[in-house]
Amino acid sequence: MSPNKLVYMANQISTFFATQSRSVAPQAVADHLKKFWEPRMREQICAHWKEGGEGLDPIASEAIGLLARK
Repeated sequence: MSPNKLVYMANQISTFFATQSRSVAPQAVADHLKKFWEPRMREQICAHWKEGGEGLDPIASEAIGLLARK
């Protein structure tokens, strides 16, 4: 899947969880990605994040950072 599509999807998930507190939202997004995204998709978005994460909103970026560090 293209990085642009993954970024778009991650940002949509982030928008949904943005109504939660800023301290909770990134972990909620990370949990969602772990539960519902294929491992290949997670690997691709983590690789994109490690390359600078262009296009990711702040909550999505923080969530993917949590995934990438594990």
